[in-house]
Amino acid sequence: MKSLPTLLTPEQLEALRGLDACTVANAIETFQKRLRSEGFIDHSIRSIFPRLQPMVGFAATVKIRGSNLPIIGNMYPDRTDWWGYIQSVAEPRVIVVQDCAESPGSGSLLGAVHTNIVRALGCVGAVTNGSVRDIPALESMAFPVFAGSICVSHAYIHIVEMGGPVEIGGLKIKSGDLLHGDIHGVQTIPIDIAGKIPAVASRISQQEKEIIALCRSSDFSIKRLSALVSKQTV
Repeated sequence: MKSLPTLLTPEQLEALRGLDACTVANAIETFQKRLRSEGFIDHSIRSIFPRLQPMVGFAATVKIRGSNLPIIGNMYPDRTDWWGYIQSVAEPRVIVVQDCAESPGSGSLLGAVHTNIVRALGCVGAVTNGSVRDIPALESMAFPVFAGSICVSHAYIHIVEMGGPVEIGGLKIKSGDLLHGDIHGVQTIPIDIAGKIPAVASRISQQEKEIIALCRSSDFSIKRLSALVSKQTV
């Protein structure tokens, strides 16, 4: 395994994996590192397997195209150099694929074969604005996938760039960015606060449990609720 970024340990990564995306977002907000409307992918990208546990990993970014025929021949040449790039990113990795076509999703890079390849290269999930296919095979692998669509063919998909910044569902992602994703969606976690997120999230969750418990209690009143909320701090 490659060295992890400063301030992050395997134990902290595992703690982040134990959190749902909404709690992670709530915790990030307390650090005021970005606007509350930033840092996450929009509703155009959905979790293909929403019942899977959260995904946490470092982004390995690639760009693809595939809606048009090649100028010469009837297919684009296969590239394998992007495999080495993926392994240059710290583990655990998330393959992030931007389909640069005017209408993304006409063909899929990620099906049964390529998903097995990227998993063998240390990827624990995939994010794309394009499409994925071979859904039963991917589901049997319990491999988290977040995509814009599902399709039947790889069409003329080919790799055009690797390691550069990409944009998926309105979110700009750089190679090595820390990603978290679950049924709610995908977001980036700033590395410099990532190690602090689990503790803050735990406090937030406890405060939410107290509010919910009061709301369900026979002793509920607006006065009690106001008093409880006013004393809570993150």
